Amino acid sequence: MNVFILIIAMFFLMWLLLIRPQRRRQTQQSRMLSDLQPGTEIVTAGGLYGTIESVGEDELMLEIAPGTTVRIARRAVAGVFPHEDSEDDSSGDEADAIDDDPEAASDSSDILHR
Repeated sequence: MNVFILIIAMFFLMWLLLIRPQRRRQTQQSRMLSDLQPGTEIVTAGGLYGTIESVGEDELMLEIAPGTTVRIARRAVAGVFPHEDSEDDSSGDEADAIDDDPEAASDSSDILHR
């Protein structure tokens, strides 16, 4: 009986540590892919950065440079960047903090160059 309880406990632990987090990541990835729309900035699994011009069922048209558009598979999207509106709001606050603290200026320049 003790062996049976141990096996059940091991299965539950495996589910808790391995299967559950993987399902959560898959759900987040599928939600991100379904929410893609023109104008969204993305990075692909191959490392291309660009802005979505049009969205098809299984593919996207991605503008990687002014006047340069490539067709990529939807599943190749690795990440989505926040809209520029939210970046503009936070950059002003960060710039004020940098002016006040010279050490913060060197720290933030390291972050921007990574």
